[in-house]
Amino acid sequence: MSELLRCTGLDIAVDECVLVQQLALTLIAGSITAVLGRNGTGKSLTLRTLAGLRAHARGAIQLQGRDLATQPRREVARVLGYVAQESDEPFPVTVMECAVSGRHPHLDFWQWESADDYACAQAALSAVDLAQFADRSVATLSGGERRRLAIAIALTQNPRLYILDEPTNHLDPQHQLQLLKHLRERAAAGCAVILSLHDPNLALRFADHALLLFGNGDWLLGPAAETLNPGALSRLYRVPMARIDHAHSPFLMPL
Repeated sequence: MSELLRCTGLDIAVDECVLVQQLALTLIAGSITAVLGRNGTGKSLTLRTLAGLRAHARGAIQLQGRDLATQPRREVARVLGYVAQESDEPFPVTVMECAVSGRHPHLDFWQWESADDYACAQAALSAVDLAQFADRSVATLSGGERRRLAIAIALTQNPRLYILDEPTNHLDPQHQLQLLKHLRERAAAGCAVILSLHDPNLALRFADHALLLFGNGDWLLGPAAETLNPGALSRLYRVPMARIDHAHSPFLMPL
């Protein structure tokens, strides 16, 4: 499978505090990587940096083999879709108008959205269970519905690489699973996904790889099934963690 993003020797720092030191990470088409860590350990900063939205203290980031910082943002947006942890306050537009904005990187200046663009947005809204709200004002949506709309915009954008900061935030269990299953399908179709999560069980179930950020510069990266073990998670969360083997899948829980 093709390599979509690679970072080497990457330092993530706030003022003089280095949260992530010398990170080496490769995102391959077909894979999902989950980022886990306590609050304040640099998950959001790392994802923003990988998306090219924040300067890094040291190191290099390549998108499809080219230096990310030298690529025009419009070109980057055709390949890389980023969803922040929190969405901005909505403009007075409909859900469909908001969703179809994800097609803008693919349109020429002053070009109007086509029927195909609207069909792509409609499919994205269906994927996040918002199709029935297409004509509603975004301002009328709940927090969880707005979160799903932010994901729909990224799905409409149809990038090859998804960088998602806590995409399951505000979502009920049904929509968490629905979203992660859809991202699994996107990966199977040739995309790469990196996302931050607070639930190691969701990471264990859906991710191929796990990146643990400890907040002091240290990090641990490896196959999710191996990296998400009680020892590593106890160190990560600073509480004892145990693994319970269930008939369907293992379960990780704090003690």
